[in-house]
Amino acid sequence: MKLALLLALGLAFASLTPVQAASTPSCSSIKVATTSYSKGISLPCLNGSGSITFEAIRGPVLVNVWGSWCEPCKQEIPHLLDIAEEKKIAIVGIDVEERNMAAGQKFVATHKMTWPQLYDVKAKTRAIFGMGVPVTWFIDANGKVVYKQIGLFTSDDQIKSLVKKYLKVTL
Repeated sequence: MKLALLLALGLAFASLTPVQAASTPSCSSIKVATTSYSKGISLPCLNGSGSITFEAIRGPVLVNVWGSWCEPCKQEIPHLLDIAEEKKIAIVGIDVEERNMAAGQKFVATHKMTWPQLYDVKAKTRAIFGMGVPVTWFIDANGKVVYKQIGLFTSDDQIKSLVKKYLKVTL
């Protein structure tokens, strides 16, 4: 009886990943340079389909680095959701130092994050972004980082002001 119960629970948990992966946005909308990058940090898409070389990302885009274990990251999500809803500026998330891909997928689904998410399980981007999250980089159309927000966003107006100032997009 115990074995049957354990087997049933194992099957139930195993079935979560495909559902969560399906509700994790595709990375196909991420703008990347047309030239190929033989060097750089390749990160898999959190939904399990393909990968993106970080250095190839082009904007205007906000690259938001987060982890499901990060309380300030959770606090800023409503503001990012509002900005994403306007569909005037791209957002790309990077889930860092997560227990496993399923934990990140569950977090994205639970918080209804609608933008593409990359997955950095091995902290490859730590040398770029530094330690600690949330961090958000503002990247222009040429791939140049024009601003770095260290710490959480506290309002929609804060994000809108920074986007207008650094990316020249009015939200």
